[in-house]
Amino acid sequence: MDIIHDIHMCPQCLKLLALLTTECQAHYHTCSMTDRQKQILYSIVEQYAEVASPVGSSLLAKLFGVSSATIRAEMAELERLNFIMQPHTSAGRVPTDKGYRFYVNMLAEAHNNHEETTSERRAERALTARVQTGGMPERTIRNAVDTLVELTHNLGMATIGNQLYMSGLSNLFGQPEFIQPQQVRQVAQLLDNLEPWLLEAAPNQPLSVYIGRENPIGRSAGCSLIISRFRSPYSDNSYIGVLGPTRQSYRDVMQLVRFAGQSLEEVLYD
Repeated sequence: MDIIHDIHMCPQCLKLLALLTTECQAHYHTCSMTDRQKQILYSIVEQYAEVASPVGSSLLAKLFGVSSATIRAEMAELERLNFIMQPHTSAGRVPTDKGYRFYVNMLAEAHNNHEETTSERRAERALTARVQTGGMPERTIRNAVDTLVELTHNLGMATIGNQLYMSGLSNLFGQPEFIQPQQVRQVAQLLDNLEPWLLEAAPNQPLSVYIGRENPIGRSAGCSLIISRFRSPYSDNSYIGVLGPTRQSYRDVMQLVRFAGQSLEEVLYD
């Protein structure tokens, strides 16, 4: 527990600290981050999602208007706290699952104050059009999934009764993260277990995000699962979502998956 080495406490306090949950420790690390460190982490997550290569200090120095040495010091602290990592000695940094989780939590907290961009409104209009013209419930849900695939470039999925409809496998396996046979097998195992897990676990949140090793199935697959619960003629616990690499544009994808669930419920249930 690296948190114990960060502060000086009496033995009794150290024993109490050792009983803290992982969530509490994460909260301590979050509170200890400066605003600039948080902004640097955001930038690393978003830049890495866009370019699919480790983010270096030179780029961040230009973005923040400070020296590369200052950025390297901040990145070293973020790495010590396990929010980012260095995949190769000569490379920049990439987010860890913990870094992604912090970023996603901040997005979720800011959701109500988020102002939609023109591209987001355009994507939502496309999704609305496909949902409203679907006709029968099964076709409507399939249309929503296919549109998510087109917009997010991930694998899309939805429950239709007791079946799981999936589309966009080529998108998923076309990602650079999944070029190794072992990684492909781990993703395939995750997909094999996804339908029974959804039916059994029945996540109850309007939007759920499982990042990397947080996934209850396929912890080593390097994937993030983003799903929205909605009510349909088939079940009050119907689901639509996407599966992709941990490296993705969470802001856009979470917004679209949330909107897809809301749109389906409005069309199919209300």
